[in-house]
Amino acid sequence: MSRFITLAIHTYEKALSLRTLLENEGITVELHNVNLEDPRLSSGVRVRIPEHDLPLALRIVENRELFADNGSPDRPAHTVLVPVDFSEHSYNAACAACEVGRRHNGSITLLYSYLDPYLAGKVQLTDTLSYETGERGARQQLEGEARRLMDNFAERLRSHMKRGHIPIVKVNREVAEGVPEDTIVDFAKAYTPRLIVMGTRSAERKQADMIGSVTAEVLDEGRFTVLTVPEPLDCEAVLSPRHILFFSNLDQNDILAIDTLYRLFGDNESTVTLAQMPRKNRFSESAAEKALSRLTEYCAENYKQYRFETAPVRITDDDEFSRLQDRYGFDLIVLPNRRRNALSRLINPGLAHRIIFGSDIPMLVIPV
Repeated sequence: MSRFITLAIHTYEKALSLRTLLENEGITVELHNVNLEDPRLSSGVRVRIPEHDLPLALRIVENRELFADNGSPDRPAHTVLVPVDFSEHSYNAACAACEVGRRHNGSITLLYSYLDPYLAGKVQLTDTLSYETGERGARQQLEGEARRLMDNFAERLRSHMKRGHIPIVKVNREVAEGVPEDTIVDFAKAYTPRLIVMGTRSAERKQADMIGSVTAEVLDEGRFTVLTVPEPLDCEAVLSPRHILFFSNLDQNDILAIDTLYRLFGDNESTVTLAQMPRKNRFSESAAEKALSRLTEYCAENYKQYRFETAPVRITDDDEFSRLQDRYGFDLIVLPNRRRNALSRLINPGLAHRIIFGSDIPMLVIPV
């Protein structure tokens, strides 16, 4: 049994609000030092939680707006969001999302967005279907065709569920008008999905459409955990990683990110290699090695299903990453991701961008 520790000391009303928030996320909460005769006169109420739930609780408290109950009552909690464009790589992502939903007793929500043809000029819905501005009833036709394609896509999933090819989970469907990346971010802010699963093309095809990638835009603009599923890979391999590369910032956010990883994919034994991300003038070489060693020891003690080790080099460029990949053969990359402004992203694309466009390795991006 994990011992209880004090997470915060609040007034009675705020302590009740925090308890409700944490309990909605499955964390056991005890309130202490309450004046039972008149709680309003209490000088302070201790909010206590099990010690092993501390990383998750800190993540919830520090991102309270993401975990508030903003969803409609008819939408299941902890859904896995899958943006789709009816391609094969988005279907692979939907299959992977079904497995995540099964593991966590959740559902999946398929989301497709289309552009108003009167704003877009010429809209390409699929490889074979487009509408010109000015066509009579183009907007209604476009929405109707989008819903028809969504129904066909969902029916394909249900058919494979019936045959036992993918797990049986509830499938919700959403069709909305708007720019895809904006629609995804707005939906995620409104309904706080447990995870966003996005399919990506193979590395060769991604290089051709690097500018304007929906996945890259979602990583930059959203504050949600995103799993990318590359086109050539089998979804079962994505969700049962054996060797994970974790990019460490050498700060407390690493523990929160590892905790998120463990809650999502902690049901199978894996080796996690901790590698330092390049940081300017923050640590000396010896201090960085000590910090990475302490992080490794903490993780080994608290996440028993994983075996932790450290990378022999600090990864500062794409060539070092490629050499490390050739040596270890990672099947999942985990990257704590900080939001940056648009100008810095344009001038100096982040590590997540370079990995997305340069490799065919699944990646779990966790906002910190």
